[in-house]
Amino acid sequence: MSKAPYKKGTAIGISIEKEDLRSHTSVEYLVKTSKGEFKIELLNDSSSSSKRWMDIFKDLVDIPVRWTSKDALAFGPFSTDMEPLKGNIDMDRFTLLFGAGGGDAANTHLIVSKTRHAAEYGSPEDGVFARLISGKHVLPDLSRGDRILAVEPVIEWEKVGEHISTTDLSTKLENGSKIFTYVEIEIDSLAPEGAEFFFAVTKDGTFHIDFVSTSFISDHRFQGELVTYENFESRSTGSVFVRTVGYGAGKLYIATDDRTSSIMHSVIGHVVKGIELARMAESGQKIMVRSIPDPIMLLGKTNAEAENEMRSLDIEVIREGYTKDNGFIVSQVPATTIEIMQERKVTVQGVDPEMLVTVELYDALAPKTLDFFRHAVGLQYNPVGVLPVMMTYENTYIFKAEKPAESYKEIFPENIPEKTIAGEIGVTNQAAKRAGMIGVKTTDDDLFGPAGEKFANTNIIGKILEIGKLKHFKDGDVMYILESSKEE
Repeated sequence: MSKAPYKKGTAIGISIEKEDLRSHTSVEYLVKTSKGEFKIELLNDSSSSSKRWMDIFKDLVDIPVRWTSKDALAFGPFSTDMEPLKGNIDMDRFTLLFGAGGGDAANTHLIVSKTRHAAEYGSPEDGVFARLISGKHVLPDLSRGDRILAVEPVIEWEKVGEHISTTDLSTKLENGSKIFTYVEIEIDSLAPEGAEFFFAVTKDGTFHIDFVSTSFISDHRFQGELVTYENFESRSTGSVFVRTVGYGAGKLYIATDDRTSSIMHSVIGHVVKGIELARMAESGQKIMVRSIPDPIMLLGKTNAEAENEMRSLDIEVIREGYTKDNGFIVSQVPATTIEIMQERKVTVQGVDPEMLVTVELYDALAPKTLDFFRHAVGLQYNPVGVLPVMMTYENTYIFKAEKPAESYKEIFPENIPEKTIAGEIGVTNQAAKRAGMIGVKTTDDDLFGPAGEKFANTNIIGKILEIGKLKHFKDGDVMYILESSKEE
């Protein structure tokens, strides 16, 4: 009845608050504006500016946007007792300070930085006193005529009362129950590569709870993957971060309590809704996740579909390669969602639909080999894989993936065939000298596997659904592959 977002099979959090044991954190505040909300965190609650903020935040009601530029925006004016100083002040991106217009404290403004820059704002001696931790997407939308509607301290429940995390939709609810069905995460614009990693891990719309501690939950599906370190900041409650080096690289985390910053963990976003569900979830469960913004992934779509989709976002699509409406997109530049959103345009490379084949992969029969295969051809991150044709002879096509995933992914024998079936995809396993070769035959074969190896050296991982398209490929060509959609 509520139309609440929910994904089948994910856990739902249910809480019944027995006692009102709320505590004010004193460090996080929600700023509600006419264009949306953003959350700030005080950097030092003992500084004079932080104390000033705690004294006046309740009075910051109906405060307008006074001015905005590419570097910052200002809300005000309002009066304070601050003592402004002359000279430039350095501001990092998404930080806040008080500034006095004309050096007059009666003309105080709240300055929010959009970029890293230096300027003279008439700030007090302690300068920057807070930073944005969520709602950063609201800043570009704010302009003159918008205003702060209210500021509220973030409230934490010291005791939730009774709570459960369950996948049983027949669970009876009591009066006063609160229900949490999903977690919404705002991606940090300072982590474009980390964002794509997050989108890849959660492409099924879920976060898997592989480990639970007192201060975080973690998803280990991409453990072993190397991720670019981009964003050093404290891992406050609700921070989403990834380990980039060492043992456990590729683990994705959601902080359920405050943690210090780390040179091994790059922060890629922040929970803006549903942190309660993350706190309730249990090991072995999975929870539904949504992101702000949604990922922009045009690979596997047609040129016409991509343009229709991007039109609603006011993003220009530039066609290259095979430019007809039915051309299948196999690459996009920029590659990341954040860069596309910033540049407001994307160049796509299209190919003739005959150069793209759909495959059905046997996850239940060859999971380890498919882990190698998806890494080798790019399907781990993208919906379209790339397979260069190494050689063709008679009824056999041999491929060698450009990414040498066999150097870090094991290919133990599994799903060994007794006969080669036309269209089935084989990968030579570690029992063969040429481990990692990929092959397909267009006719059945009782003697050799799809890549020309003995059956004992071959793992069958799936089949091509449009085997007739193989006739278009010759040595040196590139075949693009798309996984067939699976019913939920």
